[in-house]
Amino acid sequence: MLLHLSTWTEVEAYLEKSTGIIMPIGSTEQHGPTGLIGTDAICAEAIAKGVGEEINAMVGPTINVGMALHHTGFPGTISLRPSTMILLIKDYVTCLAKAGFTKFFFINGHGGNIATMKAAFAETYAHLADLNIRNHEQVKCQVANWFMCGSVYKLAKELYGEQEGSHGTPSEVAVTQFVYPEAIKQGQLAEEVGKGHSIYGAIDFRKRYPDGRMGSNPALATPEHGKQFYDLAVKELSNGYLEFLNAG
Repeated sequence: MLLHLSTWTEVEAYLEKSTGIIMPIGSTEQHGPTGLIGTDAICAEAIAKGVGEEINAMVGPTINVGMALHHTGFPGTISLRPSTMILLIKDYVTCLAKAGFTKFFFINGHGGNIATMKAAFAETYAHLADLNIRNHEQVKCQVANWFMCGSVYKLAKELYGEQEGSHGTPSEVAVTQFVYPEAIKQGQLAEEVGKGHSIYGAIDFRKRYPDGRMGSNPALATPEHGKQFYDLAVKELSNGYLEFLNAG
């Protein structure tokens, strides 16, 4: 059940049965010469929809711009500042909490979002308490990173080994190929790829990772691999959502 394709009366009826909602969140950032700029949001959205269908849960609109300041040295990247992202998440959750939602399961596609999201949750809890809205003490938020699912990580290592890398990875590229086969990109990838460097600002990042990849070889990706990753993530996160929903 997609929030943006529902009416307010349908949402009201849903809330009589469940107060949980799945929130896909990603990023709009470079993913190397052959990775789509929307990769992180595409993966999170597709997997979130799959989870929603699997367990009949409400899925909110995708937050497709995240914290990607270190990628802004590459054309096309759009980033929120951490402070802006905190406000955005706080406003999203506050509106939905006022309506009666209490369990917010964020399916995340971008590692760079994690720290800011956790800070946003802390601010949101305090904000809701200050507002003293109904059931504010029951509001709970959780980050669920699809790429960190145990089954996904295991398959990535089996298929790609050390060439999985940590950004512009074949696993995430494979998922986008499965979701958008018409948008598969081909291109020359340098044999030398940056890896192991600390992340600071955008200029330093592009200097150390010239083509945007971080130790990865996305040429190994296939749509068939993407379907495997998608199925594993949907299964594991469906179980994770239900555990979160029933945890009290």
